[in-house]
Amino acid sequence: MTAPADPAAAPAPRLGETGALRTLLPHLWPKDEPGLRLRVVVAILFLVAAKAATVTIPIWFKEAVDALSAPVTAVTVPLAVILAYGLARVLGLAFGEIRDAIFVRVEQSAVRKAGLSVFRHLHALSLRFHLERQTGGLTRALERGTRAIKTILSYALFSIFPTIVEIGLVTVILANMLGLRYALAVLVTVALYLAYTFAVSEWRTKFRRAMNDLDGRANTRAIDSLLNFETVKYFGNEEHEARRYDQALRRFEDAAVRSEQSLAFLNTGQSVIISVGLVVVMAMAAQGIAAGDLTIGDFVLVNTYLLQLYQPLNFFGMVYREIKQALTDMEAMFQLLHVEREVADSPGARPLAAAGGAVRFEAVSFGYDPRRPILKGVDFTVPAGRTVAIVGPSGAGKSTISRLLFRFYDVSGGSVSIDGQDIRTVTQASLRAAIGIVPQDTVLFNDTVYYNIAYGRPGAGPAEVEQAARLAHIHDFVMGLPDGYQTMVGERGLKLSGGEKQRVAIARTILKDPAVFMFDEATSALDTHTEREIQANLREVSRGRTTLVIAHRLSTVVDADEILVLEQGRIVERGRHADLLAAGGAYAALWARQQESRGGIAAEDGGADGEAEDPPDPGPALPRAASA
Repeated sequence: MTAPADPAAAPAPRLGETGALRTLLPHLWPKDEPGLRLRVVVAILFLVAAKAATVTIPIWFKEAVDALSAPVTAVTVPLAVILAYGLARVLGLAFGEIRDAIFVRVEQSAVRKAGLSVFRHLHALSLRFHLERQTGGLTRALERGTRAIKTILSYALFSIFPTIVEIGLVTVILANMLGLRYALAVLVTVALYLAYTFAVSEWRTKFRRAMNDLDGRANTRAIDSLLNFETVKYFGNEEHEARRYDQALRRFEDAAVRSEQSLAFLNTGQSVIISVGLVVVMAMAAQGIAAGDLTIGDFVLVNTYLLQLYQPLNFFGMVYREIKQALTDMEAMFQLLHVEREVADSPGARPLAAAGGAVRFEAVSFGYDPRRPILKGVDFTVPAGRTVAIVGPSGAGKSTISRLLFRFYDVSGGSVSIDGQDIRTVTQASLRAAIGIVPQDTVLFNDTVYYNIAYGRPGAGPAEVEQAARLAHIHDFVMGLPDGYQTMVGERGLKLSGGEKQRVAIARTILKDPAVFMFDEATSALDTHTEREIQANLREVSRGRTTLVIAHRLSTVVDADEILVLEQGRIVERGRHADLLAAGGAYAALWARQQESRGGIAAEDGGADGEAEDPPDPGPALPRAASA
């Protein structure tokens, strides 16, 4: 039997509707906000007052009818009753509006805090979680979940609860005024209606769940395709993507049809139950009038109460369906809160006390899947203020080292430390604040150039942002844009070239002012001319700083204080550029292959011994320490 890839990646236990409500309740009754608690209490008082006024409306209507049915001796008698009827209607409406106005702050606060807690938790989850989940499904779950909270609060608190209160009041009034059998007839009708609604709605839930799931899949497929717009165009696969999207939409269409058909069945049954109950009670009232036991006003009273009561009951069916759907959506959102953090701060973790920024990997072993180790006993040190480069073939584990240093994952064996502090014992926030990275694939936010540079330190002022841009040699380019620093860069920065995006990445890393610089294949995707310019920028900004370079092109690391050659998760060679070439090992072989691929430049840059009669400048290399 195959073992699971990683226990941390296992799905969280299902939360359930009750668990989702338990998660929501603290946001409705926040212990540290007495003002919101007071709003809840006052809103409930106005809710009760609104219903109390509403149930008196049929009584005043009855009194007016009876007064007008008898010989009228004074016009003031029916007029006073009519005025009382109108006042009851106004008060019922006014109290309801005041209730909504008071409670809306509680409602919006709960939506904001619940959504924020899930959003923060998503950012706290491991890189593994985000690589395995699809962005479209996550965003749709968050969007539907926050909307579901408002639905539940609006309907459960201000529809279901008031309806139950009104049913109780009407039953008591009918029993006292007309007799117990009228109250029983109303209760039986209501009970049958609710039982039918609950049963059919429960049956419909599976269709709504399937529809939600398929909706999320279709949305994910659309977003994935649009994010890869250029790739779709490169291969002329527009129709292929359209077919895939249509397949997802067809499955959603089938689920939606089943859901709507079941809704028609539910609505028909509800209408039959309400109509039968109304006919039965009105027939009873008609018999009472014929027998002389009831007045015309009593008949109007029964009819008005039933119409007034069945209106929210008819709405109650929709409310129950919406609440069931909202609970499903809210459960999906809150389920994310119960996904365990694979990487979490240890109890008592302290901020990293970064001094020189010396980095130490000691016998580090790691694998994304325990069955397939990536790093095997990697051991090296980057002294403070020095530059160490890691090179090797694709798949050797180079980028994994950067992810471990940022603690996107925890090592399986050994340790990683900065200035003698194991990074597992310090807070993740302080660790990542001490490291600045310029990645190979720079992804920018769909915002302005200014925002993307300032992202390195959001509290920085305009002067600091511009100074960072100057150091990255992008200020003049930005000032030449029509909107300057307020120029929008587009989705993922697609309006900028590769070199421009890299300079923005350098600028925001400069603004961050980290103790440790990391360049992860920072120029491998650029042309030679742009690469040399970017390398000059990197050399300038990292001079005298602890720098870890992960590189594919060896010509960019010839001046590193130490070069580590990584193969199949192990360091097979280490040393200076010239020494490694002279050794004639793995590094020399990599160098030779790269020079051959560049069209015979190896003859100019030197042979296996690293010497040449007149070697050209290979371009600005990454910095060595000033003391080296």
